[in-house]
Amino acid sequence: MSKPLVSIITVTFNSEATVADTLRSVASQDYDNVEHLIVDGASTDATLQIVEQWRPEYGSVKVLRVSSSPDKGIYDAMNKGLKMAKGEIVGILNSDDYFSTETSLSTLIDAFDDDTDAVYADLHYIMDERPDLVVRYYSSRVFSRRKMLMGFQPAHPTFYCRKQCYDRFGHFDIDFKVAADFEQLLRMIYKGRIRTRYVPFDCVTMRMGGASTSGMKSHRQIMRDHIKAYRKNRVPANRFTDALRYFWKLGEMAGARINWHHEIIDDSPSS
Repeated sequence: MSKPLVSIITVTFNSEATVADTLRSVASQDYDNVEHLIVDGASTDATLQIVEQWRPEYGSVKVLRVSSSPDKGIYDAMNKGLKMAKGEIVGILNSDDYFSTETSLSTLIDAFDDDTDAVYADLHYIMDERPDLVVRYYSSRVFSRRKMLMGFQPAHPTFYCRKQCYDRFGHFDIDFKVAADFEQLLRMIYKGRIRTRYVPFDCVTMRMGGASTSGMKSHRQIMRDHIKAYRKNRVPANRFTDALRYFWKLGEMAGARINWHHEIIDDSPSS
């Protein structure tokens, strides 16, 4: 397909510690037909100053647009970004995440054709203190429409979708605390049956500690949100089927820990 305009939405709020990595990764993408929408929640730190410092790095083709005002949370801010978006294709890159390579975006967009409404890929998680080590590798390869009944979803920061799908099926429901992305994907993929394609590569680097990765309390809220999403959309699932994905997640984390252990051994000085 030709090079469509891609809108990348980044929600920020007091994100001075991490947003530069996000901006750098977008500015360095080899795909140029991009508008990067910074939707800020009235930050009181240096977030907006850092954003402006990076504006020259976007060059004469990429567009950086900034909006700052109080919001009702991250999903409300994402909805603001969707309303701002002018692109044919839309994706969301969080302010503490970044593209893993300079070709991440072009690889995703090249996967679109006339029979594809959305694409998605893999990502990996890191900790700030050891960004070189993978804590968990999230492979979207195992995802399928039916597996949404078990709580599976494609890695959301890698999900790029035609804007017309958002216009047709609606934006994020801000009544969901931490899993409005799952509910929105349930609407589009499970009920709406949009046509998706998996692209097998490591697309995004994601820091641990966000709204959906911050411990057992978060996991309990995710499960509550999932059950609420099933009921809202009249999808036949329950707590037992939804909990099955945690066994898969434990396997992903165990695999990452084995690799981490091997890397630590390799990094140790030889005797």
